[in-house]
Amino acid sequence: MVFEILLPWMRWILAFHVMSVMAWMAGMFYLPRLFVYHCQVQIGSEESARFKIMERRLLRAIINPAMIASLVFGVLLVLTPGGVDWHAGWWHCKMTALVFMFLFHGFCARWRKDFERDQNRHSERYYRIANEVPTVLMMIIVIMVIVRPF
Repeated sequence: MVFEILLPWMRWILAFHVMSVMAWMAGMFYLPRLFVYHCQVQIGSEESARFKIMERRLLRAIINPAMIASLVFGVLLVLTPGGVDWHAGWWHCKMTALVFMFLFHGFCARWRKDFERDQNRHSERYYRIANEVPTVLMMIIVIMVIVRPF
């Protein structure tokens, strides 16, 4: 099979996957927290402008590249022979949680654009609750991959 070439590189691919996931998750934990603080400042203020810069840089310079790297290295792991039991329940649960993580990432990008245009529609409390979503999804993903309960 053509993907057998990946076998000698599997540990390197896994290492880079874990590092990129860690960077992605760090950003996903922090961006909604910035939204919480951004809700607390006056529209048009210097603080609001500073939050806009921080949010844009975090998303574009850290979160998006880390997500892309996570996806690339994850796909390489999946393509490595013997890496996945396609019939295992844990795999389907992990992939479902991952789809929700991508959706949450998209929501964060949209919320950032709303703040950028001074059109935020959500409360500080909303973002405090949203801040817990990536944590729950990450816990599901890690448990599925490490414990493989089903």
